[in-house]
Amino acid sequence: MKRSKFLAAASLAAAVLTSMLAVAAPAQAASRDGVCNDGEFCYYYNSDEAGSISDFTGSIDDYGTTQPSCYDFKGAGNGKGLCVKNNAASVWNRSSKTVRVYFNSGYAGTYQSIAAGAKANLNATLKNNNASHKFGPFSSASCSIAGTGDPKTCAEAVTWAKNHVHSGYQDGYYNLCDHLVGLAYGFAHSGSTTALAHWNAIPSSFKHAGSTDVPAGGLAFFGEGSGHVMISIGGGKFISNDIHGNGSYTETTIAEIKSSWGKPYLGWAQPWFQANH
Repeated sequence: MKRSKFLAAASLAAAVLTSMLAVAAPAQAASRDGVCNDGEFCYYYNSDEAGSISDFTGSIDDYGTTQPSCYDFKGAGNGKGLCVKNNAASVWNRSSKTVRVYFNSGYAGTYQSIAAGAKANLNATLKNNNASHKFGPFSSASCSIAGTGDPKTCAEAVTWAKNHVHSGYQDGYYNLCDHLVGLAYGFAHSGSTTALAHWNAIPSSFKHAGSTDVPAGGLAFFGEGSGHVMISIGGGKFISNDIHGNGSYTETTIAEIKSSWGKPYLGWAQPWFQANH
């Protein structure tokens, strides 16, 4: 009898302790439950962290614009059920990393940086104009031809690309992505047989594998098959051949290349070419 009472008391004490620990433990990041938990980046429908919440644990390059496939506001309050894109007014960054909110999908266009732990109203440009967000860290590297021997600078290469933008088919552009970036930097050819061969030949000291923070003039590479390469013009925008029709040369984003062609993104590199190495 005494043993039974002792065991019952011990069980009760353990249950109370477990309950206390559960209450004391901080809320951890959950999977999009409409609550802004520790480790998450959260949008609010209204200013000053009011209204419905949409919570994220990672970067999203395109929220979508229609239900039921879009990322939406899930918490109680104004805006619940609406798509997040172009509908957020304030944010709370409960993660340990800086997060950037972008005007365009694909981490492109103007952005507002939200420091770890910070609450903020989106600025006049981004309020109700939020199209993507990205968790840091962010590269501080700039484009440079140091050690490459390129005939043209990064700025000159960007100017060349912008001056050759066109829609519709033109000879010399179809299926010649690596050749085109070589032309932009003043070479008659890139020196590589394919974009993927170009990427594989570039010394590691010139590469930024996986980074999507590509400075103007940097070369963004994709894998699979012959691969693909395009030149950055800054602000998350690039100029690429063929993405908007064979033989065209138009503005695009990393996200569009991935979604339209299904090619895996490899990273970016300084303008190093086999043509002179």
